[in-house]
Amino acid sequence: MPMSSVPLSQDHRAQSLRRMADEVVDVLVIGGGVVGSGVAVDAATRGLSVALVEQRDFASGTSSRSSKLIHGGLRYLEQYNFGLVREALRERALLLRTLCPHLVHPVQFLFPLRNRMWERAYVGAGILLYDLLAGVDAAVPRHRHLSHRRALQVAPALREDALIGAIQYYDAQVDDARHTMMLARTAATYGAAVATSVRVTDLVRDGDRVTGATARDLESGEELTIRASHVINATGVWTDDLNEMLGGGTNFEVRPSKGIHIVVPRERLRLETGLITKTEKSVLFVIPWGSHWVIGTTDTDWNLDRAHPAATSSDIQYVLDHLNEWIDDPVTVDDIEGVFAGLRPLLAEDPSAGTASLSREHSVMQPVPGLTIIAGGKYTTYRVMAEDAVDAAVRTMPRAVPGSVTDKVRLVGAEGYHALQNGREQLASRGGLHVAVIDHLLGRYGSLIADLLALIEERPELAEPLPGADEYLRAEVAYAAHAEGALHLEDVLERRTRISFEVPDSGLEAAPVVADLMGDVLGWDEQTRDHELELYHARVQAERAAHRESTDEAAVAISVEAPEARAAAV
Repeated sequence: MPMSSVPLSQDHRAQSLRRMADEVVDVLVIGGGVVGSGVAVDAATRGLSVALVEQRDFASGTSSRSSKLIHGGLRYLEQYNFGLVREALRERALLLRTLCPHLVHPVQFLFPLRNRMWERAYVGAGILLYDLLAGVDAAVPRHRHLSHRRALQVAPALREDALIGAIQYYDAQVDDARHTMMLARTAATYGAAVATSVRVTDLVRDGDRVTGATARDLESGEELTIRASHVINATGVWTDDLNEMLGGGTNFEVRPSKGIHIVVPRERLRLETGLITKTEKSVLFVIPWGSHWVIGTTDTDWNLDRAHPAATSSDIQYVLDHLNEWIDDPVTVDDIEGVFAGLRPLLAEDPSAGTASLSREHSVMQPVPGLTIIAGGKYTTYRVMAEDAVDAAVRTMPRAVPGSVTDKVRLVGAEGYHALQNGREQLASRGGLHVAVIDHLLGRYGSLIADLLALIEERPELAEPLPGADEYLRAEVAYAAHAEGALHLEDVLERRTRISFEVPDSGLEAAPVVADLMGDVLGWDEQTRDHELELYHARVQAERAAHRESTDEAAVAISVEAPEARAAAV
């Protein structure tokens, strides 16, 4: 019998904070990105008591700003990193088949070829190896070679003279922010105390040993001390900040690398498949994303503000230039619906190395007793990273702790998903909704769709779409505030939904309705509602202005001017 999922409600947050203040937990996890949330799931499902704190929102950093791909990393084969690719492909199959098939889906890519003499053999051998590393029982179809004529049939947007043929292969994609939040919710379902808007201010020491952390609740301003047998630092690009609380003493450096993506309407590019091609610095992906294309990315060193990495006009033009090398109808800035930028937490051993050459593998270390640091890695291999971190932590515990079982633990919403998918037409009929709406909800909530349908049955007006963002229902906003831990307007517009980059106005038209719906659940008064709207408007305007600047320094100077919803987190 599957466990009943625990909603990340205001009550759950309050109860979690009380537990953190009153109990000594086995493991305190700092960081609510994909790795930290994965660590919380791993530890909780081993029978350990767990607390997870995040200073902003789930996935508010790197884990909401990726390329949204679950993949082995085709280009890592050129670096002879076969172990990393094999591991990532194994995780891809687990996510697709077992852990969260409602959130991770196959996606098709075309790799166009230019050189008649050698490229098909060279690239074809690489993609063949990619398929072989995935194993005989791969979770996605095998690759196939396409002629020039057939490639143009599936990708008519390509210039006829830009390619001599292509290779078609499969990977997988995910809504990274939703997946991370679902991990945190899964951890709560297995007993973890989970709270966002909680900033760690210092580590608590008993001699040389770390025994917990002091923290501030950024919603109330209250201070608390969280006591733990072991602390795991999973803060990504903020790893070095927490390490400074030790006074140094770690022998690796996390070096952020910026990657940006643009979003354009699906009808703008006549493609039946995604695209992938190499650039001189990175990889160009054209990724199908509902009624849009997500196109990126860049790979540049970053040493400025980590909360708000800014895409510059130069970054945007770089992506457009490389896209337009291939297509017959050039995309311009005027076609762009949205832009987002994120930071990769890469491990730097050679300070002089460019970020494109830095390792995508992860490292676990224990600089002092009671503290484990996990850093580096790829989104796809978060589960392995989490397992390694918890393995390291439990070695120092006085009692025997079972091994990881997260290769078998389904995320909330996965249980029963396939049966519901088979009955999608009956669900639509019973709920009075279009089948396309049911498909949308199943792909975001899985079997938790029952919660959404119950909300709509109780309040039929919640079946209406949001103004200016009609791919999302009003019920999804109410549910985000009630069960998905959303505390601020930006949490819903940027992460529970992806409205902030999917519509040309960044969600400004939808924002007042979203604020009303959230306020009904969270008990906002008119002043709080208006303040949330002001904060979101300021953030949108700052990011738009930053995108017009040509340098990182100028862009970030503008982006940091907008006030924070969680002001004390800065």
